[in-house]
Amino acid sequence: MRRALVGLALGGVLVSGASGCGLTSGSPMVDDVRPGTVGAGLPLKGARLTVTSKEFTEQLVLGQILGLVFEAAGADVLDRTGIQGSIGAREAVKGGDADVMYEYTGTAWITYLGNDKPITDPRAQWEAVRDADAANGISWLPPATLNNTYALAMNAANEKKYGTKTLSDVAALSQKDPAAVTACVGAEFASRDDGVPGMEKAYGMKIPPANLIKMDTGVIYTQIAAGTSCTYGAVFTTDGRIKAMNLTVMEDDKRFFPNYNAAPEVNSETLKKHPAIADLLAPITAKLSNEVAQELNAKVDVDGDDPHAVAKDWLVREGFIKEG
Repeated sequence: MRRALVGLALGGVLVSGASGCGLTSGSPMVDDVRPGTVGAGLPLKGARLTVTSKEFTEQLVLGQILGLVFEAAGADVLDRTGIQGSIGAREAVKGGDADVMYEYTGTAWITYLGNDKPITDPRAQWEAVRDADAANGISWLPPATLNNTYALAMNAANEKKYGTKTLSDVAALSQKDPAAVTACVGAEFASRDDGVPGMEKAYGMKIPPANLIKMDTGVIYTQIAAGTSCTYGAVFTTDGRIKAMNLTVMEDDKRFFPNYNAAPEVNSETLKKHPAIADLLAPITAKLSNEVAQELNAKVDVDGDDPHAVAKDWLVREGFIKEG
């Protein structure tokens, strides 16, 4: 997406950007996997594919999912996941240095395609991105319900105390009791149009500047859980720490925040050469929800598991691929 939650290196592989989108290193994936419910007949046998991703946890897991599925379907896969920032990974797919990644519709629409206003309907947002990006040599496959967007969250004690369930409730509380609405936020969220300023305008909410406590994204979760420095905190809806820390997410009842649905972004020439990619990924993408993402992200961020192992365990458990 458009942020880095956790920077991780997979298997000691360092991926760095060169001029343009250049990928300077990578590692072959050498898993002993075979088809499960996807990949029967080895439709990618003989193919050489490069998967990529950004560097935060969710992206690393999604990148490993892609590579493992392609391996099971017979491809030789080069792992170039973990590129720092959004643009590097995007440019790698666009320029053909990589073949496929999971990208987010809102990121493409706003950051890459230069639009100011998101499209409220998730499907319409994806269709607009798909149609616009065709001219860039990028093909978008159908999206997941996984929507890694912004939200405000609070702990159980504060939820019981203030009773807010939606952002409209938070706005009403900010008018009734301004001192009650304190928020831990990242510096970017505090100033972005799709952050505090836009949220306040959309909901008629007013958070006094003194009540906005800026801090590193990772620290926000522990501060919300403690509930002393801030009542609310800006979180990402698929973060595994939401469930692990028993946080409650406020419903975006006016649908202010953009849709950031994950979808496979494929180099168009690659898809022409290997059209089986679409059928391979369709059932997997359909299975990716916010709940699944929270579970997988928590295994990395909370339990300390390796993203590759997390991706493989999930694919095997769901029956998409088999080991051995």
